[in-house]
Amino acid sequence: MDKVAVLIPCYNEERTIAKVVADAKKALPEAVVYVYDNNSTDRSVELASQAGAVIRHEYMQGKGNVIRRMFREIEAECYIMVDGDDTYPMEYAREMVDKVLFHNADMVVGDRLSSTYFTENKRPFHNFGNTVVRSSINRLFHCDIKDIMTGYRAFSYGFVKTFPVLSTGFEIETEMTIHAVYNKMQIENVIVDYRDRPAGSESKLNTFSDGFKVINTIVKLYRDYKPMHFFGVCALVLALIAVILFIPVFIAYVETGKVLRFPTLFGCGFIGLAAIQSLFTGLILSNMAVRNRRDFEYRLTLVTRKVNHVE
Repeated sequence: MDKVAVLIPCYNEERTIAKVVADAKKALPEAVVYVYDNNSTDRSVELASQAGAVIRHEYMQGKGNVIRRMFREIEAECYIMVDGDDTYPMEYAREMVDKVLFHNADMVVGDRLSSTYFTENKRPFHNFGNTVVRSSINRLFHCDIKDIMTGYRAFSYGFVKTFPVLSTGFEIETEMTIHAVYNKMQIENVIVDYRDRPAGSESKLNTFSDGFKVINTIVKLYRDYKPMHFFGVCALVLALIAVILFIPVFIAYVETGKVLRFPTLFGCGFIGLAAIQSLFTGLILSNMAVRNRRDFEYRLTLVTRKVNHVE
């Protein structure tokens, strides 16, 4: 088992990958640096190998698929994940590693948004999207995470080996954050500088299509992790619709003694039944979520015992 593993997902980063590997080896000389190539068509693999990285491959396209492969294969007491585009300075890596090894952190967030991100990043919709995603998750899950979408993080062995990677693309960072928050894992924050990509290096993140995927991931995880809240809101909305539609039918009945709009009355009944069904769905899934939490704590205990035994 490695003491520290640096994990670098890579797809066509020949302009920067050698520098990122060199910076990682300089900042963390005891670490093993892994570059996981994701079907690059340039010289990324050759340059990373020359810089001293261990090269591995993931042939299913997408950052989520790369991270799934990394987390399955690498055994380490502490993991540092950083993008291969040289937008994150590696001099912060030591502080992030120390928070995992000596302060019991399960995930350390490299927080760009509290420093230079909004001035360095030249894509305004990215800035807006990061703000919306951060606000949404903090409100929905009652937390205070400073940067949701950062690609610069440190993890404990327990986090890596209990995190179920479901996403295939860039929404993986959102999934990581919500997993840690929901399972009450210790999250630390380190403010890091952010620098824009060098000339000729292009972001693989599509502002709109990947943005919609991130929003969809937030909704699905909120449904899965907090089903009583999710389906309770659905039940409330359906019940309000049923009441609003029923009021004129009831007023007409009081005035005339007749039901003048049977289709509306039947619609109110079906919508009301849907509201009741939604409420009971939330109750059932909430009990299942509690059971899943218990199972997770048991698995986490087993994983923690394993790493302690190795030490």
